[in-house]
Amino acid sequence: MKSRTFYYSDPVNDDFAGTDIKTCELPADYRYFPKTAIRRGFAFVFYHIIATPIVTLLQKIVYGEKIIGREKLKGYRKDGFYLYGNHTRVMGDAYSPTLLAWPKKAYIVAGADAFSIKGIRRIVEDLGGIALPYGRKGYRNFMQAMIKHADMGHIIALYPEAHIWPKYTGIRPFRSEAFHYPAETGKPIFTYTVTWHKRKLLPGSCTVVYVDGPFFPDMSLAEKERKQKLRDQAFEAMTERAKNSTYEKHYYIYRQEEKSII
Repeated sequence: MKSRTFYYSDPVNDDFAGTDIKTCELPADYRYFPKTAIRRGFAFVFYHIIATPIVTLLQKIVYGEKIIGREKLKGYRKDGFYLYGNHTRVMGDAYSPTLLAWPKKAYIVAGADAFSIKGIRRIVEDLGGIALPYGRKGYRNFMQAMIKHADMGHIIALYPEAHIWPKYTGIRPFRSEAFHYPAETGKPIFTYTVTWHKRKLLPGSCTVVYVDGPFFPDMSLAEKERKQKLRDQAFEAMTERAKNSTYEKHYYIYRQEEKSII
């Protein structure tokens, strides 16, 4: 991929994923958990026996990925936690949680567009995808599913930046609403920050992922304050780690949006 220059006007809402997927609205009663034991068994085999080895190999070959701080997760996998990462890759960001959660399964909150491609919705679900509702209609169902995941001790990954900025080396502003789930359930959070570096021998770039935490919600605070405190802790940790990037492939330039006067 050649170097590119991206112009943005809104660091919170601008998206440069370039997937051009036509998003389909999921039904309000969308089923978040497999109904049959056969489907659950297939998902287990597909994820642990087939997908995880492939993902591990891809992360090494494509990104030469190295993880620093994975030992911090030890002792927390049994009861589950939340992972918050920066969003700089279309596929690689979906793979890092798999390596961090192993030997458990990582469940990844993803936009409805990831479930809108014909023929692969079930694959995305079996790989641990949790579909964000497209609009307010299915939000209640989604929240019930998120609480159930937490109750089952699952490891849940989220991208608070929401949108993909390919190989961006900073941390974009994100809202405290993304931390509603740990603030409500009391589960700890960890951050993982993908940093970019020049390969030493091969052409192109490689990634180093830094893990920080745990950060616990302060249940003595009101929910709004709990969310904000977790958000600030995550943002500070990720911003500090992002400074370790030593290679910038793409350039992002702020351009103020022109507003017409009528």
